[in-house]
Amino acid sequence: MDYGKYCQQPQASIMMKLNNQYWSNRYSTGNTGWDTGQITPPLQKYFDGLTNKNAAILIPGCGNSYEAAYLLQLGFTNITLIDISAVLCEKLQQNFAGNAAIKIICADFFEHSGQYDLIVEQTFFCALHPALRQAYARQMYRLLKPGGVIAGLLFNRQFEGGPPFGGSETEYRHLFSPLFNIRTLSPCYNSIPPRQGSELFVIFCKTTI
Repeated sequence: MDYGKYCQQPQASIMMKLNNQYWSNRYSTGNTGWDTGQITPPLQKYFDGLTNKNAAILIPGCGNSYEAAYLLQLGFTNITLIDISAVLCEKLQQNFAGNAAIKIICADFFEHSGQYDLIVEQTFFCALHPALRQAYARQMYRLLKPGGVIAGLLFNRQFEGGPPFGGSETEYRHLFSPLFNIRTLSPCYNSIPPRQGSELFVIFCKTTI
């Protein structure tokens, strides 16, 4: 990916470090403080309310994919996982071996193409350098089918350094409203204890421009 088209130095140099090597090293060394060990209650509740088991679902920056495992338990049949870490993707291939409902792609999200009914956001947005956020919104728009939805969680707080990189409700409204109908953007009442009071649950529906 040509990160230079999104920003100038020194931001570009920071972003270039957040590559396969960086994330693979974090998985190899167990430096994964974002990993909750299971699907979080907000997404579990949201998934429980979905009825179209054949919906095309994408989970970018999928991590250990507890969300995908739960979707499989519910009977969903068309789940795509994408992550830039080769170490992680090899592990996922082993975990989901022989399961035709899961497709695993080791690649840069910004280079991915496809069409999806639902894209799940869970600690991927906050792992990207803020200079890539407009590109993230545009790529999400391109990947969604007409009427498609982004659903998941965004942090409503700031962090020192990063990743993770924080944000606010005001920022998210400004970023996503040109491309999406903001159906839900509200404080999350059922976050896990370490994240209580610092998450927003979001549902953004693709608009027709």
